[in-house]
Amino acid sequence: MADSRLSIRTAVLRPVLRPALRLAPGAALAALLALAGCATQAPHEPSTARATTSLTTQTNRAYHGRFAVQYNDQNGQQRNAYGNFDWRQTDSTVTLQLLNPLGSTLAIVTSAPSQATLELPNKPPLTADNVGTLMQQALGFALPVEGLRYWLQPSVAPSSRAHTSADPQNPQRLSQIEQDGWTIDYIAYADAPATGVKRVNLTREDPPLQIKLVLDQ
Repeated sequence: MADSRLSIRTAVLRPVLRPALRLAPGAALAALLALAGCATQAPHEPSTARATTSLTTQTNRAYHGRFAVQYNDQNGQQRNAYGNFDWRQTDSTVTLQLLNPLGSTLAIVTSAPSQATLELPNKPPLTADNVGTLMQQALGFALPVEGLRYWLQPSVAPSSRAHTSADPQNPQRLSQIEQDGWTIDYIAYADAPATGVKRVNLTREDPPLQIKLVLDQ
């Protein structure tokens, strides 16, 4: 995976991510930042454990993909959005670049242990102690960047308890994680020789937020 600056790519969401999403222009930036098959046997019972992660020694990761988001704005109105994203993770720092479907950068979010930064086009960077606080203050909601750094692997985050369910067709894979108010459903994994998660859905009830991700490995 390249260590250079995040690339900007243009992609069109596949039908699995559309019901043709529409977004009012004034809510475009906020929405873009808000960024299972049939089993033949009964699913395993969810396990509950103090979250321990099976992280490898590799700490540099990069993902490129597409997203669809459904959330309620500050007036309680449902909003939908879609776009592309580039994710770069180096040790404990995550940089998330969000793009519209034409490939233009809308925002860059950087999450580090000591500080989070939100860069908007033609505006001074905004900073806060953590990415959740920053996005909540600036946009009225928070994207789970800290959880995603583990959930995309896939693994539970080591900071809190979690319920996990194994894939009944492949017990060595996760089918679901419930953690920190989020439900993470692993819809598809990449076909060999590629590895890792291909499609993942994240949902939260309070406040309501649904995120669908397709990762292009």
